[in-house]
Amino acid sequence: MSPAGAPPAWAASDPYAAALRSGRGPLFLRRADGRLLPLEVERWCAEADAVDRAVLARCEGAVLDVGCGPGRLVAELAAQGRTVLGVDVCEAAVTRTVAVGGQALRRSVFGPLPGEGRWETVLLMDGNIGIGGDPPALLRRMRRLLRPGGLLVAETDPADVDERAEVRVVGHGREASGEPFPWAWTGAPALLGTAERAGWRTAAQWTAGGRCFVALRALSPRSASSSAEPPKSTAVISSQRPR
Repeated sequence: MSPAGAPPAWAASDPYAAALRSGRGPLFLRRADGRLLPLEVERWCAEADAVDRAVLARCEGAVLDVGCGPGRLVAELAAQGRTVLGVDVCEAAVTRTVAVGGQALRRSVFGPLPGEGRWETVLLMDGNIGIGGDPPALLRRMRRLLRPGGLLVAETDPADVDERAEVRVVGHGREASGEPFPWAWTGAPALLGTAERAGWRTAAQWTAGGRCFVALRALSPRSASSSAEPPKSTAVISSQRPR
């Protein structure tokens, strides 16, 4: 695994960076079993659509977009005059976010970030709940980023799944680049169950445009003490999802 805060192996993947620069796919995640999972490069590189804007309307206060990719959501919030920052481990993603009018930093979500403990909303869109292949660890990190009572909005897998796997980025020739990295696919039922055990309250759950979302409220430590999982001593290092 990469050291804490360092870009993971996939971040140097030429197919991913090339896809973000051109705004076109095809691009896939390839599992060890050979299964190819398409990535929606064209949608991510376009402007925010009606489903995106409805999600952003739920955001409160200052917003942190984790795994911001090419920055459509950061740019949309910035155009609305909102306080927003994107973070992504891919240099091409950060470059494109800035080019479309947003602010972004090249950082791992598990490394030091500005405003820790003070963000009012954190976004995990486009399946980014899969970052690092360990949703419980990611939820613990989200609580450290948010202020008490802050809001997490996550896009989940449309299917009722809870899977983890090692994957590689695959481009048009379907030849993978870089080392494999961990990823997770989590449907709403699995995520809500994990969140409840980790001391989150479900604020909303909805579907739109074939996409599925949940909003979670970070409970205060006292409120969460009866339901939260005990802290684990092993630190988990993450990779970001290719957006």
